[in-house]
Parts: sequence; C-alpha cells; structure tokens
Amino acid sequence: MKPARFKTLQSRIFVFFFLLILATQLGSILITSTLGFSIVNKTLGEELETGKRVFIRLFDQNTAFLTQGARILASDYGFREAVSSNDAETIASALDNHGGRIKADLMLFVGLDGRVVSGSTTARQAIDASQLAWLSPREPQRNATALIERINGRLYQLITVPVTAPLPIGAIVAGFRIDAGLAKDIGKITNTDVSYVSKETDTGWAVHASTLSGAPLEALSQALDTDRITTDAITDVSTGSGVYLSLRTRLPSPGGQESVAVLQKSLDRSLAPFRDLRDKLLMLGALGLLVSGLSSLAIARSVTRPIKALAEFAQKIAQGDYSGKPVITGQNEIADLANAFDHMSTEIASREAHILDLAYRDTLTGLPNRAMFHDRLQQAIHTARRLGKPLTIMLIGLDRFKYVNDSLGHHIGDLLLKEVARRLQDALRRGADTVARLGGDEFAVLLPTDDMGSAHKVARSLLDALEKSMTLDDQIVDVRGSIGIASAPLHGEDITTLLRCADVAMHQAKRNSSGYAEYDARFDHNTLARLSLMSELREAVEHDHLTLFYQPKVDLKDSEAHSAEALVRWIHPERGFIPPNDFIPFAEQTGYIRAITTWVLNEGVRQCAEWARMGLEVNISINISARDLMNADLPDYFTGLLKQHGCDAQRICLEITESAILDDPGHALENLQRLDAIGCRLSIDDYGTGYSSLAYLKRLPVSELKIDRSFVQNMASDPNDVVIVRSTIDLAHNLGLHVVAEGVENEAILSQLCLLGCDQAQGYLFSRPVSAADFHAWVQAKTWKEQLRLARQA
Repeated sequence: MKPARFKTLQSRIFVFFFLLILATQLGSILITSTLGFSIVNKTLGEELETGKRVFIRLFDQNTAFLTQGARILASDYGFREAVSSNDAETIASALDNHGGRIKADLMLFVGLDGRVVSGSTTARQAIDASQLAWLSPREPQRNATALIERINGRLYQLITVPVTAPLPIGAIVAGFRIDAGLAKDIGKITNTDVSYVSKETDTGWAVHASTLSGAPLEALSQALDTDRITTDAITDVSTGSGVYLSLRTRLPSPGGQESVAVLQKSLDRSLAPFRDLRDKLLMLGALGLLVSGLSSLAIARSVTRPIKALAEFAQKIAQGDYSGKPVITGQNEIADLANAFDHMSTEIASREAHILDLAYRDTLTGLPNRAMFHDRLQQAIHTARRLGKPLTIMLIGLDRFKYVNDSLGHHIGDLLLKEVARRLQDALRRGADTVARLGGDEFAVLLPTDDMGSAHKVARSLLDALEKSMTLDDQIVDVRGSIGIASAPLHGEDITTLLRCADVAMHQAKRNSSGYAEYDARFDHNTLARLSLMSELREAVEHDHLTLFYQPKVDLKDSEAHSAEALVRWIHPERGFIPPNDFIPFAEQTGYIRAITTWVLNEGVRQCAEWARMGLEVNISINISARDLMNADLPDYFTGLLKQHGCDAQRICLEITESAILDDPGHALENLQRLDAIGCRLSIDDYGTGYSSLAYLKRLPVSELKIDRSFVQNMASDPNDVVIVRSTIDLAHNLGLHVVAEGVENEAILSQLCLLGCDQAQGYLFSRPVSAADFHAWVQAKTWKEQLRLARQA
C-alpha cells in the first residue's frame, strides 16, 4: 500500500529543512530592510544636524570676514576725508577697490542724509537707504550689524559698519550675493542640499538659490508654504523623485522679512544600497531554497539505506571529519564493514593529528608557528568584528641575536630562543592569549580582547621578562627585545595589514631604542595614502597644479623698497587646497622636495623678471631645503634660470634653515659660497630654533637673518622675548647682517621692532600670503605706509 503524503520520514525531513531555511531567509531579509531604514534615517538626521552646525559656522565666518573688511575701510583716514568732503567719486573708487579685495558683490556708503554711494561691484543698481529697512542713516548703529536682505528681488548677506570721525557720519554696507554658486559651495561643504528662501509679510516664500531642481524644488516650496519644515525637528518632504529629510535654520532678517536656509538629504538615495542588498538576498534566498530542497530530499532518502550511511561516513573521513562512527545493527557483513570503517577513521585521525602538530608547531620552541598564528589571528578578527571589540597583536624582534649566534654558536642561539619562548609564555597568564614563533628571532603575540592601553602594559611586562640575564650552558647572555604593536580595527582589519603595521612599529622601536612602539602612519612610508599622495604630487609638479603665493616683507626704514617671500601652494583639482604641512614634510622624507624646489625656483625667478619688466622692482625670497642645499648642481641650475628669464641675481634671496647648514657644514658652505658668487643674497631662516651661534654664522656668506616667529609673536607680553630679539638685532647688525622679523601680527609688536632698529617685518599685520596679482594690487594700495607712520609715532 502506498504511504500517505507527508507521513513518511523522508517527507517530514524534507519539509522541515525546507521551511526552516525559508523562515531564516525571510527573517534575514526583513531584519536587513528594517535595520537598514533605521540606520539610514538616524545617520541622515545626524548629518543634517552636523550640516546645520557647519552651515551656521560658515555663515558666521562670512559675516566676520565682511565685518573685518568693512571696518578696515571705515577706519581708513582717506575714506573718512572723502566722506567728510562729499567726494562721491573717491568714495565710489574706495568702495570698488575694497570690495574687490574682499570679493564683495555689493558695496555701499549711506550718509546721514540718506544719500547712497555705490561702487561698480553693485553694478550701479538704483538702491536707496529706504530699501534697507533696518538701516537708519540719521541714527547709525555704533556696532556692526549683520542681516540677510532682499534687494531688488535678490538675496544678499549684508553687514553695516558705522563710519565715525569721531561721531557717526554714515555707514558702510557690504554684502555677498546669495546665488546658486554659493548654494552649491555650501552644499559641498555641509554634504547636504541647500536652499535659500525668504518671504515678506504680505508675500509667500521665494527660493533665491538652491542645489535642488525640478520636483524636489517644487515640493520644498509647498512644504514651506504649509510650515511643514521647522527649525526644531527634522521633517520628511515627499517629492516626485523620492523623500527628502529637511531641516531649516533661521537667518537674521530685518523686520517685515524672514529668511531661512533649508538643508536636505535624500532618503531614497541613501537607501539604495540597502535595497540593492535586499534584492540580492532575495535572489540568494531563492537559490538557497532550491539547493536546500534538493539536498534535504537526497539526505532524507539516504537515511533509509544502510549502505548509503557507510558511503556518507567514508565521505566524512575524506573531508577530515573523524567524529562518530556508522551505526549499523545486526551481525552481517555490513556491520563488519562498518566496524572496519570505524577502526580506519581512528587510525587516520591519530596520524593526521600528529601531522597537523608538526605543521602548526615550531619544532624548536614548541610554540605555535606562523601558520597556526595566522589561523588564530583570522578567527580572532572574525570574533572581534562580530562582538565589536578590539584586538591587538605584537611582533617581537630580539636585539643582538645575530651577534649571539655568530659569537657563541647556533647551539647557544637555539637555547636562547627556547628560553625566550618560555619567558614570553610565563609573562602571558591568560589562556586566550597566544605566543608564536614566526621564524628566526621573531616572535608574535595575539591579545584577542585587549585594547591599546592594555597592550602597552603587556608590552612592558614582556620587556621586563626579557631584561633578566640568561645562563645558557654556563654562558651568561643578555638579550633585549623590540616590540611593535598594532590593533584592529584601529590599524587594519585583515592579517596582512595588521602584521605589516606591527612590523613597521617594531622597526621604529628598534630605531628609537624605546623597547616598544605603537604603529604610527607617519613612520610608514609605504601606505596607500602616502603612495597616492606621492603620485599626485608628482603630477601636480608636472602639470602646474602648484602655485606661488607671496607674503610682503615690509622695509621699516625705506618704505619704497618692495620684498616678498614666495610660498608654494597646492591646488588639487579634486581635493582643493592642500596645506603645505600636508605635503612638504612628506616630500622632504621621500626626496621629492628637489623637484618642488626646482619648480619654485623657476616660477619665482620668472615672476621676479616679469614684475621688473612691468616696472615693479621686487626682491623675492625663496626657501631652500637641506636636500637642495646638498645638491651640487643647484648653483649651476640657478644660474641658468637667471639667464633664461633675464632676472637680476640680486633680486633673489635664498632662505636656508640653521639645521640644513648643520647637517653637513662642509658641503653646505661650499654651495653657499658658489651661490654667493653668482650674486644672489642668502638668508638664515627661523633663526633661534636651531643650535648655531652668530659667531658660527659669521663664517657663512649670508647677508640676512630672519628671527623666528616664536620670539616675535610674544614680545608684547614676554619681556624675555624682547631681550632676545633686541640682542639678536644688535649682534646681527654688528656682524653686518640685515634683520627680518617674522610673525608680526599687531601694531604693538611693529612699534617695538621699529624702536629696536629691525630692518624688515613680515606677518599678517601687513598681509597674508596672496597671489601675484593681489600682491601687485597690495603694492599699489600702499596701505603699509600708514601702518609704518603710526608705528614710528608710537
């Protein structure tokens, strides 16, 4: 009689496994979808809050920049004279010039009588004071005021600064236009979609600038009209192309107007990876169900046949699984065959265990070898990742082991390795920790649950264990270790990366004789980031992505002399501005600083010659690194540049640090003498931070000495720095050297330097480093003359 469906053992096994796997697949898909939405929603909310804080910070920075620029113009004596004399043309010219410097889109002067004078930067728009509802010309504010104002249908970020002489005589209004370009730039910085909107009392919301377009922009306008987007909570805004999380921030606005910035993040765009994962899980689940169904059916059939059980047992042996034995009842040939299979599996398991022990153990020390250490480390990485906990590894290299082997023989060396292994094991008391010998005199330690702080304690304990002398065959041997430490996930999440980082740290510990060291990327010259930076830096030099900025050096005795220090800047096409501190030290370590110096010398000499042809005589200072100073070809290359560009050698000053000279005084002095013979001037940069003395500098063919900013910046508050600067100036003058002070940032320091007889000053008080065009404009403006006059009077 044929058995009923689902009543047989075969059917039950098949249905059970099929439903179990189906439930598992559906559960994983449901959890992935729910968890993904929750994570994305929370992450986007945090990003919006962060973006809001960044936006407010950027807004405040723009306001401060406008305020500072307007205050400088308001305090300008010539401008106040023009206001007092109602010289509209001069006022407009001053507004144009100053607006150009601060890149303002709108520059106005509003007099007490309500008269408005504007610069060409405002395109001569018909603007009167009545349009600025918050500005009262007859009662101007005594402090700067910042607001967002809608003028002629356009939105501006404005500030107003009073002009006093000494009573208020009017106000300067400066502003940036809020347009699509600004919204795009702010959006990139805040990593959000940004929209600037405003409304007046009797009108609806108007979008002035936005990174959105189409349906999202229309949905934004509708949401604002219904007050769905608030400043206190993140709001969902549905559009034809998806859902956007939105948050708005109020902008200071005059009475009768309200201006806000709306920050948004696309929820659908962020959920796309999770939806893709869900689709893949569905496909894998369907495939898994098919495979598991077929497998369950095959297993269900096999359990009914004893001979199939023996075949499966044989397959388990072939796969290395020797647990259990075939259970065959009866006293027949099949039972005897099952017993023979069981005896065979026991013998094979015993021999394989011995082979594995030989494969995973170091025969000399009995410690786990490299293969077993890798296996345990891989398991520890998976466990730590699953539990969200750190793990730490150490590489231990024995110092002077080669010396012991060579002087006392390999027998003593082997005894030494055994004793080191024993001491390392004794120092680690937890069973979960692993000590392994990787080969030679290199050992490794795995701490599967320790963070970096605990690892440092273990490292000190291991070093203490190795510190004590060892007696080996009546030979007293001293050996010490150097330990490199790396942690996951801090330094990497795979075996190769962790071992490489630990190896880098171990060699750093050997170089510093520090006993142990934690991995530090600064000492790793082979990281992908550094290799990428090296490649991009080489491309920047070859494709002129570098540029030179010029910081003025103001002559305190001859205001008509013009000097500047050339400073290299890197404008990356994708990363934007890269600070010099991010690539100059790296270039010096790798030796690529020579290529950069070659580019800087060529560009600096070219610019100096170009200015001379324009009638602007400028002395340019160029920095030379220690590697450049040791380059015997430098003088010849420099001579060729002077001839190529037709530049007077006396217009170029090469700046060298004290440490660069002291690295190899002989070669440095030879190159300096050759450069001096060419006719260029030589300067000692950052004087006071090295170890040289003026008596030593007297032997060098230098004509200038630059006092380091660390002594200059605190002159107003530290009498000791004043004494140092005064003594340096006096002694340098006695040696016939020209003195330049770096880091001059306020009038008090400038007055002191004038009093002490300093020759030149350089710092933010006069100007930050600027482009060649802006430097030319700075020279034409001659603002430093008034600063010098006031400093000398003080």
